[in-house]
This record gives sequence, structure tokens and C-alpha cells, in this order.
Amino acid sequence: MGNAAVTEAKPIEARQTKWSAFKRSFRKNWDLYLLISPVIAYFLIFDYYPMYGVQIAFKNFIAAKGIWGSDWAGFMHFERFFKSFYFWRLIKNTLGISLYSLLVGFPIPLLLALMINEVGSKPFKRFVQTVTYAPHFLSTVVMVGMILIFLDPRHGMVNLFVQWLGFQPISFITEPQWFKSIYVWSGVWQGMGWSSIIYLAALAGIDPTLHEAARVDGASRLRRIWHINLPGILPTVIILLILNVGHLMGVGFEKIYLMQNDLNKESSDVISTYVYTSGIVGAQYSFSAAVGLFNSVVNFVLLVSVNYIAKKLNETSLW
Repeated sequence: MGNAAVTEAKPIEARQTKWSAFKRSFRKNWDLYLLISPVIAYFLIFDYYPMYGVQIAFKNFIAAKGIWGSDWAGFMHFERFFKSFYFWRLIKNTLGISLYSLLVGFPIPLLLALMINEVGSKPFKRFVQTVTYAPHFLSTVVMVGMILIFLDPRHGMVNLFVQWLGFQPISFITEPQWFKSIYVWSGVWQGMGWSSIIYLAALAGIDPTLHEAARVDGASRLRRIWHINLPGILPTVIILLILNVGHLMGVGFEKIYLMQNDLNKESSDVISTYVYTSGIVGAQYSFSAAVGLFNSVVNFVLLVSVNYIAKKLNETSLW
């Protein structure tokens, strides 16, 4: 009996000790806690508080009755989505675009950072960085407008070049087989410079004496990149890879929706656009919430799985 009481008291004492340590830390660093409080408030108000609305995925939501007053429907909306005609097309397009973006868009910023890091001329390095960073600041609407102008079948720069080579002009935007490549490669062009910043920061933290020792031993530039730079930034690469895989099913809505039309919908219809058309346009709020929740759960499972694998293989992970 006495041992049981002692065992129950230990967790209570541990919690009290942690609470006392937190209070001491708060009194000592109150200004830092005050500095981070707007960020915490932002996530609580805009990310966590709205999560109570997820329950409409399990209800027949009627706006007049409100969330709590609507009748429960169980997994009816999930079953409807799994059995729908569009299910496999949405999964195929979402995964296809995501994997294509990951395979192409993930290594290119890394390669760009490695090349910029090897440039000796500082003015030229700054020029390259400015040119590659600039597209990131274009809005999605402007970016899609540029794509439509460049790929116009009659007057677009790309088709003028195609005709100059002696071929017939191609209607890139209306042909489904071109959609994924246009979406992915335009995204790579727009984001590779900005995405390379974190790699450049990681490369700046590598001890320069390692390169000096490698030069003395006769190592070439490629050897130094392979055996010093890449291992030095490997933890950063793994963390970013985990985060990218965690968004594998989260293909961006805006750009796809702006590029989408009735002729390319076979390749461009993804889960995010389907949620918009069924939920906002079609007013099927419960059904679209169920589809969005399914998408979020898959992303969460992928994030946890990849994080676990990375931790086992390389001892580098998010948590």
C-alpha cells in the first residue's frame, strides 16, 4: 500500500517540478515570452481554434442549424468520396503532381546552392542570387498570366520558337499531357532561388579548415563538395525532405485553379480544387470537409512515417 502511494506521488512531484521550473524560466525570460506571444496567439486563433469545425465532416451540416445543431452522419461522406467516379482520378493527379514536384523541385535548389557557394566572384554571386530570387516575389496571378502569354498558340514566345524550328504550334494549356510539366517546371523556376537560401546558410556554417585540409591532400572541387559540403548540410536536407513529404498531398490550389480549364481537367483536377468546387461552389460543406480531412490525415501519416524512418536511418528528425 505504501509503495503504491509513493508511485502515485512521483508523477505529481515531477509535474510540480516542471511547473516550478517553467515559472522560474518565465520570470527570468519574460521579455522573450512576450516577444513570441503574438506568434502563439496567431496559431491558437487561426490554426487550432477553427479545428472544432472539423466535426461537420461527420454531420449533415445545415447553416441555419449551425455546427452543433446539425445531425450526425457518421462516415457517410467519406464513403461517398471513396466510391465516387472522381476518387482515383483525384488521387492519381494529386500524387502525380506532388511526386513530380518533389523529384524535380527538391534537388534543384540544393544543386543551385552548391553552385552559388562555389562562385568566387562576389559581384557575380550577388547578381546570380538576385536573378534567381526575383521570381519568388511574383504573385500567383502574375505567374499564371506570364505562363499563358508565353505559351499562347498564336503569339506566345514558346510557340514562335516551335514554329521557327519547323513544327506546328502546340496548345500547351488545353492539352492534358502538358499540364503537369508546365505546373512543375514553372514552379521550379519561380521557387528554386528562394528555396536555396536555407542551403546557402547551412553551407556557410561549414568549417573552412576542412576545405583547406582537403586542398592540401589534393582533393578536387567535386571531391570536396561530395565529402565535405554534402555531409555538412545533410541534416538540413533531411529535415526539408521530411517537410516536403509531409505536404505530398497538399498540392497548391491557386495556381492549379488558375491554369485549369475544361480541356485539361483530366490532368489538373486535384483534391484541393475538388474541395473548392464541391464545397464552396456546390455548397456541399460536409462532403468537402470530409474530403479535406481525408487529405490532411494522409499528409499527417506520411509526415510521421517519414520522420520515423529518417530518425532510424540517420538520427535526424523533426522530433
